[in-house]
Amino acid sequence: MSKYKQQENIYLRLISYAAPYKWLIALSMVASLGVAASDALIAYLVKPFVDDLIIAGDVGLAQLVPFLVVGLATFKGLSRYVQSYNIRTAGQLAIQDIRNEVFGHSLRLPMRFFTSNSSGSLMSRILNDVNVMQSALADILVTLLRETLTLIALTGYAFYADWKMALMAFVVIPATIWPAAGLGRKIKKFSRRGQDAMGTLTGVLEQSISGVKVIKAFAAEEREEQKFIRENSRFFTFIRKTFRYSAASAPMMEIMTSFGVAAVLWYGLDRVAADAITKGELFSILAAILLMYSPLKRLIKVNNTMQKAVGAAERVFEILDSPTETADVEDAVDLSRSLGHVSFENVGFAYDDELVLQNFSVQASPGEVIALVGSSGAGKSTFIGLLNRFYDPQQGKILIDGHDLCTITRKSLHANLALVDQETFLFNDTIANNIRYGQPDADFSQVEAAAAQAYADEFIRQLPEGYETSIGDRGVRLSGGQRQRLCIARAILCNAPILMLDEATSALDTESEAMVQQALGNLMKNRTTFVIAHRLSTIMHADRILVLAGGEIKESGTHQQLMEKSGLYQRFYETQFRDKTDGN
Repeated sequence: MSKYKQQENIYLRLISYAAPYKWLIALSMVASLGVAASDALIAYLVKPFVDDLIIAGDVGLAQLVPFLVVGLATFKGLSRYVQSYNIRTAGQLAIQDIRNEVFGHSLRLPMRFFTSNSSGSLMSRILNDVNVMQSALADILVTLLRETLTLIALTGYAFYADWKMALMAFVVIPATIWPAAGLGRKIKKFSRRGQDAMGTLTGVLEQSISGVKVIKAFAAEEREEQKFIRENSRFFTFIRKTFRYSAASAPMMEIMTSFGVAAVLWYGLDRVAADAITKGELFSILAAILLMYSPLKRLIKVNNTMQKAVGAAERVFEILDSPTETADVEDAVDLSRSLGHVSFENVGFAYDDELVLQNFSVQASPGEVIALVGSSGAGKSTFIGLLNRFYDPQQGKILIDGHDLCTITRKSLHANLALVDQETFLFNDTIANNIRYGQPDADFSQVEAAAAQAYADEFIRQLPEGYETSIGDRGVRLSGGQRQRLCIARAILCNAPILMLDEATSALDTESEAMVQQALGNLMKNRTTFVIAHRLSTIMHADRILVLAGGEIKESGTHQQLMEKSGLYQRFYETQFRDKTDGN
């Protein structure tokens, strides 16, 4: 597709978002006709003003002029208000729809998208790029509509009054289009690059704020500040170029239109001298032409703004055009409460060309606790991702109660799964709302019971506002053990029959780990549980331990059975035990 065709498609796509608000736009168009008619009427009235009032000295007409001026100004002002208010409202509503759609779409993008795109870049597109579109689209709709109609009205009157002089002035208009289009392309190019730079800058900002504790711990404030300054300077470099080309458009237009005005004056004064037209007719046509150039200048300016909007729209539409997670198949079944049977059958999975799991098979019975151990990159977390259907396997299949995951609706699948992750992500909300996140309709007594089972009730009641305490961004006001117990309470309240624990105690101290282990014991009761743990002491009592290496199950058995084999598991265990002894 050519870049011109692509740009045209973006224009049409932007306009399609305004279609639901066509009645607001229609009202604005009617008001725009009033603005255009006012300007054309002003140009028309110049002739009697000069010939009858100034030259002939018509006193009766002079008495009407003040009323005419006030009346015209009032009519034009009201028309401009109705036009501007309604078109801006339509534009804002359209942008609001775009922002809502982009955010909703981004939540449905597959996990692969988030692993290959920074959160800062995504935030920049939803916030900064849509903001560029917001300001631009409103200005575009207002100016494009009003100035186009005004230009048509004034051009029509100029040709009606004297087509020869109007033609001299009109020839200038096509001559301005080519350089104006060239400047617009430059503005779009550097605006797009500027928005890319803003995405990087937003990423630096997001990481710096999220990682402020690490930055301070390593005294890296100056280094991070210099990184931000570099990216900010890079953003400024591109934006300055858009300023350069945008600033050049107005002087270029002034110079070009001066030739048209000069030609009209030269020809018009010659005709006045020959008594072919009156002085009033000359000034009337000249007023129409000068007024005609004003909307033309504003249209060229709005083209520059439009190019910025197109550059931002391209980045936003790239998100909207990114494929979402695979939709539920047409005859997908709603899985009722699972019994807890889970089966991986010859599963193979790779991130791009990096093979992570191959010929992976395991069956879990209801209530069974299965632990997965292995070195980093062995495929343990990928196992959790596949069971959650964050990814689909390239080979084999995964079954729950005999149903292939691909044939189950995503909503019913996740209703049967609960995940307690090592990241302990909590929202900037109250403790109660964080616990009931998976069950938003749960009443307070259920929240309280879940917290008690997670050994979180005691510390919650010691907080200033108890369960209504706001815990800050990512639960920053709580300790690691407290955050983890809230995540466990959240999983308990979900009451899902299949549980996944991904390094749930890896970041905790010994005292916190002991309490969290008690909470996990309550959570694991009567649930099929998959445990990923680096500390082998936490999974010694699992019903079965799977030892992964190179994406395959190398060993399987209880702790005692694996220790007797003198294989990989025993080496892992002895290494940890030796490290612990050496540490003491």
